[in-house]
Amino acid sequence: MLDKLDAEFAFGREALDVRAYRQELLSSNIANANTPGYKARDVNFGASLAVALKRTGAAQGSSAVASSGAVASSGAAPLPMAQPAGVTSGMTMVSTERGHMTGNVQLIPTGGQTQDYGTLAYRIPTQPSLDGNTVDLDAERVQFADNTVHYQSGMTAMTQEIKQMLAAITSGG
Repeated sequence: MLDKLDAEFAFGREALDVRAYRQELLSSNIANANTPGYKARDVNFGASLAVALKRTGAAQGSSAVASSGAVASSGAAPLPMAQPAGVTSGMTMVSTERGHMTGNVQLIPTGGQTQDYGTLAYRIPTQPSLDGNTVDLDAERVQFADNTVHYQSGMTAMTQEIKQMLAAITSGG
């Protein structure tokens, strides 16, 4: 049951992870706007999300590509369960009733390292600077604000999905 719940939230979780990683890159670009020789970096959100979903097993051949370039998960692929804190990989569950979970699910963390979100790309500067810095502060601020809005809307969508599930659970239907 937990693997089905994890699969339900896989797309939103991975999208938020990639957005958070992109936010780190954009804030790093802004922070280094006056650093000589600094090269502005970014990732392609759609390609990075596709890599992250493929890594976790959420993307299938039947996945559709959305208009934003992101991969839409069908929700049918089971994802490995995240490993809770303090649980070792050698533990097994024991069931006391026939209807309990079988305990054959491997506990493998699903969160990946940040380099799993795709290859970093360097921005091509619109106006080169003499010191070799490629950060265009205005463009970075616009990208940062755009990414923030998308992150907030993703969080809102995930929150609504959780609220709907809680409402269904508490209503008994």
